[in-house]
Amino acid sequence: MLSRTLITSAAHASTLHIQPSASIISLTSPFTLGSLRTLQSAFIAHATTSKTPVIPGEVNAAVLVPLCNVDGVPGVLLELRGGKLRSHAGEVSFPGGRVDPADASFLAAALRETQEEVGLYNRQIDVLGQFGPPEQSLMGLRVWPYVGFVYPRGSHRTYTGSLDDPLPSISLSSLTISQAEVATVFHLPLSAFTSPARTRPDMFRAANPYWAIDVSDLVEGFEGINDLSGEVDGGKEGRLEVWGLTGWYMSLLMRILKVYT
Repeated sequence: MLSRTLITSAAHASTLHIQPSASIISLTSPFTLGSLRTLQSAFIAHATTSKTPVIPGEVNAAVLVPLCNVDGVPGVLLELRGGKLRSHAGEVSFPGGRVDPADASFLAAALRETQEEVGLYNRQIDVLGQFGPPEQSLMGLRVWPYVGFVYPRGSHRTYTGSLDDPLPSISLSSLTISQAEVATVFHLPLSAFTSPARTRPDMFRAANPYWAIDVSDLVEGFEGINDLSGEVDGGKEGRLEVWGLTGWYMSLLMRILKVYT
């Protein structure tokens, strides 16, 4: 069992542990219908203690944490934001964005943005739940995170496997990426969240400990993107990392999975 402790500043002395053996689902075996049901139950339990009211007049955004199998490996689909964007250029993020007046709900906004940015349609996504509480981005948006499992095109409504059968894997090459918003997409295996070589202790809003994850070697052409754009703000000391608000939400998700305690 891997167990590590993060010691924060003297003003916020607290601990954060990584304990993969306590996870409620496998971090290495493919997602199954059974593991998705386990996740749904965990999100329902979490939601009963983390309800946050919507504040009138506040500007909201919504993101989707897209869980998926790739080559039989469970993980998360993430974006590297395009270098020409006015904000968050070169950062790792979830698909999502500002909630529009025409959106029926925050979830509808997250699904709409996911389709626009990476070409995943609603019928490919099983929404598993919402988690939080929502946090305010540096741009002043209140960000609401949702989790869904992504099926390949054409397999979602036709899948008839048992609870323990591996769910179908998606192909990254089949995604339709918005060139204006997204530089590339990549798959981050769940096992990466427990790797000592990848994890770095950080503080969210200078107050709460979490783990940033180094993904430099998982993003094809990262060095070229860094050299060409001159605007990549992906992490510390030249690394490309899952950090900031995205890193905080991933750490929170790992807590719900009981990987982090």
